[in-house]
Amino acid sequence: MATANWKERTNLLLGEEVLVKLNAAHVLVAGLGGVGGYAAEAVCRAGVGEMTIVDNDLVSASNRNRQLLALTSTEGKHKTDLMAERLLDINPDLKLHRFSVYLKDEQIPEILNTRFDYVIDAIDTLSPKIFFIKHCIDQQLPLVSSMGAGGRVDPQQVRVADVSQSFGCPFAQVVRKKIHGWGIREGFKVVFSPEKVRKGSVIVTDDSPNKKSTVGTISYMPAVFGLMAASVVIRELAEI
Repeated sequence: MATANWKERTNLLLGEEVLVKLNAAHVLVAGLGGVGGYAAEAVCRAGVGEMTIVDNDLVSASNRNRQLLALTSTEGKHKTDLMAERLLDINPDLKLHRFSVYLKDEQIPEILNTRFDYVIDAIDTLSPKIFFIKHCIDQQLPLVSSMGAGGRVDPQQVRVADVSQSFGCPFAQVVRKKIHGWGIREGFKVVFSPEKVRKGSVIVTDDSPNKKSTVGTISYMPAVFGLMAASVVIRELAEI
């Protein structure tokens, strides 16, 4: 594969053989919010040749403090449309598949019916996240899942580990408890932080059928989680 000029710095760092591996890979990113948007872009910029992106959300004003796609000019637009335009502007040769759907239980097996080389779970709603994880494990798909980025301010505490080794994160604790019911105790990586959630940063809400609470966030923390997740994918695909 001839190295395109825009990949020359990646080639300098990782070499032509790795670029070939990345170009041949297919990565799924589920969720294009604060975590998933940055993860998807980093995967694309690394030279992954085929991607599938999934999200049913529209950009809202409250997204602007942390989400890559959220601008005043993009409010009310589908995140999958915006992400697709952005990724193809980075790599016009990218093979891109997009699903503008809310990941309900019955839709997850359909989307996962492709053999992905790696999956990034950036879903922030518990029920579909749990079922998504289960189906990835059932199909033996390599997976990295983002835990809770909200309520925290210290990026130096963010880490990657097998789900069984995660600690100090209430969201990760709930995820572990749910998947234990299916006999899943290990076998996929998570990005998490043991930093204590700041007092007063979580409020209970009833204005959304899918979310029971709103968590305060700062601009850089979801980005750090997303980039950490992307780094797992890129390093493993590159066999670094």
